[in-house]
Amino acid sequence: MNIQYYGHSCFKINTKPGGRATEDVVFFFDPFDKSVGLKPPFGQADAVFVSHQHNDHNNISALKGNPVIIDTPGEFAVKGMNILGLETFHDTQEGAEKGKNIVFTIETEEMRLCFLGDLATDPTSDQLGKIGTVDILFIPIGGKYTLDGKKAAEFARKIEPNIIIPMHYKIKGSTMDVSDEKDFCAQMGNCPKNKVNKITLKKKDLEEKSLEIILMDIE
Repeated sequence: MNIQYYGHSCFKINTKPGGRATEDVVFFFDPFDKSVGLKPPFGQADAVFVSHQHNDHNNISALKGNPVIIDTPGEFAVKGMNILGLETFHDTQEGAEKGKNIVFTIETEEMRLCFLGDLATDPTSDQLGKIGTVDILFIPIGGKYTLDGKKAAEFARKIEPNIIIPMHYKIKGSTMDVSDEKDFCAQMGNCPKNKVNKITLKKKDLEEKSLEIILMDIE
């Protein structure tokens, strides 16, 4: 599985759900528009996951092809991937301020990914149970619109994934009014010194890892 970061909460994932001999499936999380201050994502997509309908998360038109769009809660099977969308909130007032948010879990290559979107509230015990065991957790850490560094660290420890990939935090070029990764890293205590734009992960790479943080940046 290859993961590329476009900034904000947008990732491009290349995966082979059916194994090595099958074709790649390309999907994106939360493509953004120009309002973020960064270059919007581009390229062919087989599927697009949209956690909520804000312009900095739902710019599907930037992508080519005829992708399957998953932007509602529910259970789905797309191109060999098993998907669960859980309804959550984008604020601490049960959606009264910023609306609802969808947390996605995706099973592919014998790994379970969890993308939290713009989650801003603590998970309920029922939600934690449905999220289940997570290999790779994509978690917002910038605060104001989402979990802040402290809340994100608390959430990550509840989930206990093998790999943590922070998102929705301040990077060079971004115009978003969010914090950088420093508070989250101080809370966790194990952030790497360097950031990467792309990573390749296999199930066997994760077996000995626990709460390992990968910081990503744009090229």
